[in-house]
Amino acid sequence: MSAKELPRGDVQGEKPEKPKRRKTAKPKQDWRSPLHAYFEAHLIGLRDSLWRMGRQPIGSFLTCLVMGIALALPMGVSLLLNNVERLGGSWQRAAQISVFLDLNLDEAQGKQLQEQIAALPDVSEVHWIGRNEALQELQQQAGLGEALKELPENPLPSVISVTPQEIDKGRLDMLRSRLAELSGVQQVQLDMQWVERLTAILKLGERFVFGLTVVLIVALLLVIGNTIRLAIENRRTEIEVIKLVGGTDGYVRRPFLYMGAMYGIGAGIAAWALLAFGLNWLNEAVIELAGLYSSDFALASVSMDEGIQLLIGAILLGYIGAWLAVARHLRELAPR
Repeated sequence: MSAKELPRGDVQGEKPEKPKRRKTAKPKQDWRSPLHAYFEAHLIGLRDSLWRMGRQPIGSFLTCLVMGIALALPMGVSLLLNNVERLGGSWQRAAQISVFLDLNLDEAQGKQLQEQIAALPDVSEVHWIGRNEALQELQQQAGLGEALKELPENPLPSVISVTPQEIDKGRLDMLRSRLAELSGVQQVQLDMQWVERLTAILKLGERFVFGLTVVLIVALLLVIGNTIRLAIENRRTEIEVIKLVGGTDGYVRRPFLYMGAMYGIGAGIAAWALLAFGLNWLNEAVIELAGLYSSDFALASVSMDEGIQLLIGAILLGYIGAWLAVARHLRELAPR
């Protein structure tokens, strides 16, 4: 055998070469994979919640309707109170302070005093009522036009009507005392009894709305908690198996949290629709009644901002109620 025919390494006693190993490149970890898995897990939980709610459409609808009614009640009362306040013009205007000026004070001095009063910190706005204007108002309101014409001169003083910034008995008392000390002021009149009644009405309305809201929020949490509890009981065996094979609490909890949020969305939409329909239904009678008094007053409906706030609040309540219910029952289903 010639040297050319010999295998490499056999010529002149050389050792045969070892085959070189190829280096395999390590696969780079894509940062999008964990993110994709995260969103995929949440999408699966959302689909599972929608599928299970769709299997019981009547029960899901009734749950959303009950929650919607509970949400609509306090907000409806609050909207009606706001409309009543708007009908009266302003609660602050009901507590106006009448500042009667001296008879010997001319209009220029009265206007100067008006500017001085308007600069006070507790004053919202002022309105000037001259002597002639006051006499005309008295003639129209009292029906004593002919008798007042027989008077040799106008006995009424000029008046500055002062609207305070807020209704507070202590601050109104201080404002009245400060106005009475001004030069050129003859008398300051404020109906404190009406102010006290008005303040009591406002506090009663606010407390009623607050109490009703708290009670109905607790009722909402109980409703959503009971609904989620029934859903957990229906899947009790499945959940126990999932936890036995290593399923985390987050994996088990996720579909129920989405279910609570979906109930919240349905409840928010139902409450928004109920409020819009109820106010529009009442508005017809209100417009007709206001027309008899030559007024164009109409009830203000639910604004877009208020509706969005209602929807967000309903979603949060549904989510919180589901979280509390799942957290409690997951402890009971822990494998032993």
